[in-house]
Amino acid sequence: MAAPIRSSCRRLSYNIKCLVGKSRFLTNAAVPNQNLFRYTSSFRFYSSKSTSSDPRAPRSKRLIAVGIGTLTTAFVGIRYGLRNTTVHNEDNHEIPNIQPSRQIRIPTDKTGMKLVLYQYQTCPFCCKLRALLDYYGLSYDVVEVNSVLRSEIKWSQYKKVPILVFQAQGNEEQIQLNDSSVVMSILYTYLLDPTKTVNVIKSFYPQVEVFDEVKNKNVNDFLNKYAIMYQEDASDGRTTEQQMEERTWRTWTDKTLVHMLSPNVYRTPSEALQAFRYFSEVGEWENVFSFPMRMFVIYTGATAMYFLGKVLKKRYNLHNDVRVSLYNECDVWVKAVGRNRKFLGGDKPNLADLSVYGVLSSIEGCDAFKDTLERTKIKPWYNRMKNAVQRHEGIGTLQAVQRQTSKSS
Repeated sequence: MAAPIRSSCRRLSYNIKCLVGKSRFLTNAAVPNQNLFRYTSSFRFYSSKSTSSDPRAPRSKRLIAVGIGTLTTAFVGIRYGLRNTTVHNEDNHEIPNIQPSRQIRIPTDKTGMKLVLYQYQTCPFCCKLRALLDYYGLSYDVVEVNSVLRSEIKWSQYKKVPILVFQAQGNEEQIQLNDSSVVMSILYTYLLDPTKTVNVIKSFYPQVEVFDEVKNKNVNDFLNKYAIMYQEDASDGRTTEQQMEERTWRTWTDKTLVHMLSPNVYRTPSEALQAFRYFSEVGEWENVFSFPMRMFVIYTGATAMYFLGKVLKKRYNLHNDVRVSLYNECDVWVKAVGRNRKFLGGDKPNLADLSVYGVLSSIEGCDAFKDTLERTKIKPWYNRMKNAVQRHEGIGTLQAVQRQTSKSS
């Protein structure tokens, strides 16, 4: 690992200089309960207590040594922060049998499906998909992916998470499903009418290349990703207007709300470090990383994501105080739900409710989340959603829809 890091330092120097200007960045990671770094405006660089073990070393040499170390860790951290940007066009159907990190078993699940979820525990898109699985009381296995090595998904040409591997009851074929919103649409369509195979339903969501105006480049995406493919005799009793409302707000979740998270979670160095400690705790990183690697990922990841948060703030035109942007979007959602409905879906959550809840639940242990509950009116809806998901209340709704579908056919 050392050789690639050394070879990339020269290329990285220019990129980091463009990112942080002429500022120098010194870490004090070894000291607990302190900010990752402090800004001293009068000296025009980020400073901390002396990091040199030799007080006689010239200041310039110490700074150069620390600078090289910082560039190295920032490089690794930025790679960690941007790891989900890689997209590939094809699946690899040679899916290995990997020991799951944990197994979620719901006794009332009678679907017979075997589901394996490859995920990062606090990834908002993974949280969104888990919200659907938990709400509808589906049993599934979890494979926690090492966010640095990603050895658990080396078999897949698609390098994002979540990846869901689906296997129907009595069928040995394993089907790889990609993109959280597409997976949610496929699963709900299948649960609504299991007479159509998942492979057939999956064909309704072809992958295409589209132009992203924000990123100003072509990216891969999926057609119809927010649409439920109602079959001839299947229906969940919703009107066309209700279906379109659900699609609108699922799109808003992916295109707007999710981009509020990183600039807020990593708003300050201390918040960035707090976030990664939270990620380590809930993601059980002690079972994924060795202790040195876990500390390395926490501190380098927090460092890089602090700077990346600033980049994303500018990219998505957030308010100077990024909390205001998060508060505003949460208020937009509360207004959409309205005062006369428990959820956007009415008395029961729909896929838009599950999407918004899943995305917000990914930062539940961070200051940004606590501040949002205190400063906006989203708390009652969020608590209702949390209870519905944890109690698997969608089981009853699903059974009622399936009974109605059986009568119609």
